[in-house]
Amino acid sequence: MRSVLFDTETTGLDPLTGDRVIEVAAIELVNDLPTRTTFHRLIHPQRDIPADATRIHGITIDRLRDAPRFEEIADDLLAFFADSPLVAHNAPFDFGFLNAEFARCGRPNLARTRMVDTLVLAKTRFPGMPNSLDALCRRFAIDLSERTTHNALLDCRLLAEVYVELTGGRQRALLPSGDDGGQAQMNAVQYDAVSARISRLVIPSDDERVAHHSFVDKKIKEPIWRTE
Repeated sequence: MRSVLFDTETTGLDPLTGDRVIEVAAIELVNDLPTRTTFHRLIHPQRDIPADATRIHGITIDRLRDAPRFEEIADDLLAFFADSPLVAHNAPFDFGFLNAEFARCGRPNLARTRMVDTLVLAKTRFPGMPNSLDALCRRFAIDLSERTTHNALLDCRLLAEVYVELTGGRQRALLPSGDDGGQAQMNAVQYDAVSARISRLVIPSDDERVAHHSFVDKKIKEPIWRTE
């Protein structure tokens, strides 16, 4: 259940007219929840960075003077992505830029079948409402105080929190304390990535049932589902 959430910063809006990737960041997700494993690189675009783009992300060409070129980080990025589904906000934009960069250095394209677009998820859940990353963070009460400019790694971390909310991730696990003081994790449901609806029931093992009953006996007085 590994996937990767990623974001890019670029010199402009269209890779077909010469715009390039100047920053890429990614966060590993396991069962759609972020881990501490990340990927982050600044990249020299081999061209200038227009002032309009710099105003958005704050990156100047001088800052990238000693940064690697994309072909120097391409294999590391592909290794981090592996064969996992790839999550991004307005994902066709980021896929388009990365595939243009991969094509330039003779690497394989990212298949669109791997794409999970959080903008589509948000529009499905909140039709007709603003669904930018900022708007979603405000809707879910996620702290935006550090987001003074676009930053690929910070945007990944914010989007990971948004993605958890969009997919119901915080409600996926019930973690009762067992007799030995450990925690027996019971994944009760698997959520559909598009609509966040329950789609598959996972049956707990006998050990998990025992741990659950022990937790209920210790923590809950006269649970109503045990009364006749």
